[in-house]
Amino acid sequence: MIKLIITDLDGTFLNSQHTFDKTYFESVFKEMKRKNIAFAACTGKQCERVEELLGPEFLKDIWILGDSATRIKRNGQYIYESLLPNKTGLQIIEKLEEIASDHTIIACTPTAAFIHADTPAEIKQVVRGSYAVVKELDSLATISEDFVKITVFDSFKRCFENVKQLQAFEDRAFIVASEAAWIDITNLNIHKGTTVNELQQLLGVNKNETMAFGDGYNDMELFEQATYSFAVQNAFEEVKEKAAFVTKSNDDNGVLRTIEMMIAL
Repeated sequence: MIKLIITDLDGTFLNSQHTFDKTYFESVFKEMKRKNIAFAACTGKQCERVEELLGPEFLKDIWILGDSATRIKRNGQYIYESLLPNKTGLQIIEKLEEIASDHTIIACTPTAAFIHADTPAEIKQVVRGSYAVVKELDSLATISEDFVKITVFDSFKRCFENVKQLQAFEDRAFIVASEAAWIDITNLNIHKGTTVNELQQLLGVNKNETMAFGDGYNDMELFEQATYSFAVQNAFEEVKEKAAFVTKSNDDNGVLRTIEMMIAL
């Protein structure tokens, strides 16, 4: 019996226009609540941005595993977080600035997502697609807080190559290129799988009672926590191979169609 449903957002739950069918979701969500099935969004997006996207009408009953699953938030309250130590984060930022001067580093702390003040306007718009609370600094080296995560956006799509230059930090941080344009860096051994496990323990739910959806390389660990793992049709081939099942694409409401079908059984 399914007790917990978890979905990635970009490329999975959200369509190519970065939106979702709210009317359809409201119908399916109402049925999930009727059957006491918990629903969680597990994403690289900042928790506050997820709240904006989903809308206030749903937030009271949705678990948000945001900021690359480093934090768990529900009904406006943070329940769990794991932070990357400041010293390690600053060393990683320094290395990232050596690797390339034309990619965008997004340094996230519990306060805000920080970017360089000279970031081009069109890139700032991309950043604000995933982050609601954004602040600008002349130098990221001045950040004194621990980091929720560090993210790289590379419009030239070199992340699969550039991430190899961060191997020296793999004993201190979890590092993944989720796709060619994005790298996510979190505290050591903290990823979607570990944070989903935290949520499962909070809810008293096991893998056999969990359904999960994803499309990117950062969803591989998520699938390990769910017996019913689904890759959307538009996922990377390796991600489809990792999943137990493949469903329709994000532009064909693959997540909602599958949930509707499964909970009707």
